[in-house]
Amino acid sequence: MSKLLICGGKRLCGEVRIHGAKNSTLPLMAASLVCGGKCVLHNCPSLSDVDTAVSILRHLGCAVERSGGTVCIDPLPADQSDIPDSLMREMRSSIIFLGAIVSRMGRAVLSFPGGCELGPRPIDLHLAALRKMGVVIDEDHGCLRCSVPDGIRGAGISLSFPSVGATENIIIAAVLAKGVTTIGNAAREPEICDLADFLNSCGARIRGAGESTIVIEGVRKLSGCEHRVIPDRIAAATYLAAAAATGSTLTVSSIVPEHLQPVFPALEESGCALRIGADSVRIAAPERLSRIKNVRTMPYPGFPTDAQAPMMAMASVADGTSIFVENIFESRYKHVDELLRLGANIKVEGRVAVVEGVKRLSGAAVEATDLRGGAALVVAGLAAQGETQVGGLHHLDRGYENIEKNLSSLGADIERV
Repeated sequence: MSKLLICGGKRLCGEVRIHGAKNSTLPLMAASLVCGGKCVLHNCPSLSDVDTAVSILRHLGCAVERSGGTVCIDPLPADQSDIPDSLMREMRSSIIFLGAIVSRMGRAVLSFPGGCELGPRPIDLHLAALRKMGVVIDEDHGCLRCSVPDGIRGAGISLSFPSVGATENIIIAAVLAKGVTTIGNAAREPEICDLADFLNSCGARIRGAGESTIVIEGVRKLSGCEHRVIPDRIAAATYLAAAAATGSTLTVSSIVPEHLQPVFPALEESGCALRIGADSVRIAAPERLSRIKNVRTMPYPGFPTDAQAPMMAMASVADGTSIFVENIFESRYKHVDELLRLGANIKVEGRVAVVEGVKRLSGAAVEATDLRGGAALVVAGLAAQGETQVGGLHHLDRGYENIEKNLSSLGADIERV
């Protein structure tokens, strides 16, 4: 089993370039299935979740070539409508393929998705929406059997929660549907806009992406296109948290600063000075961070739930008491027990975590239990005195490309063994 060995207490300096967004790459790869020609995606990160998506597309019959950060997908040979249980279990976002498969094949067979255990993450919103669009879905002992006897049709869909995955599934299913689909209370994340831009480049008619109401006019067919994946705002937030926790000055580049606007106020409240450029941000952290009075995770444009854990690790070495309220996932504080091993002082009551900053953390052996929790342990390890061993790297490898190499190039004492 691989581990990261981190000798903390080193300041970071230099520049780190941010890779393409995992949470954008996966739905784009799924959407390629409904296209009528080759799709070339640039700036795709080298992550295990992307590897899984490639395996799913190849299982479905697509021809997929990968070279560096470019993935070329030819969906025309696709002839399968199922995803094996082993692939579904590898990542929770595998459910994003459901709308694409039923649209392309008229049927689909999948099991419930796996991935990080963050508590209940029901796919009921996905299924209810697809049913309104004419998809017949039978749930049988963890297996979904779907068919479309009369073809997918447009519908008016109002989401009870602005789910990113459900919004993406509806968009992908709707682009070739008969009629118009309207999504009310749609997710507004940048990844939704990226998906709409990609599909519109292929000939889809989607308007309102990034707003709470999205309208999709079904078209008869789509072409392929070339598209560049947006930068990963959560990876950027993680490196900014690492710089803050270590009292460093660092430039984070190849970003869209607008996507990070929900995170910047928390960093500035902690005492960090930010200089924001066209596609970069320079952070200069103080010797000792100030508390962050209140961080409440919310759907975009609120504070992202995926940035909560790395920011909590940063707040654990701040001066004063920081409050975190997790409003998206019920079980998103699993990293707290591991941070306590490093000497953090955190108390959790339901959805609220109270972080009393300590003067220093001390290295220890810790285990990542999910992707963003693993990132929090790396941030904490960089700030801790002594050696920290971080296990469970398969979680980190799902969302961070070459994290130890990047941090090492910035001056961190970190290696994978």
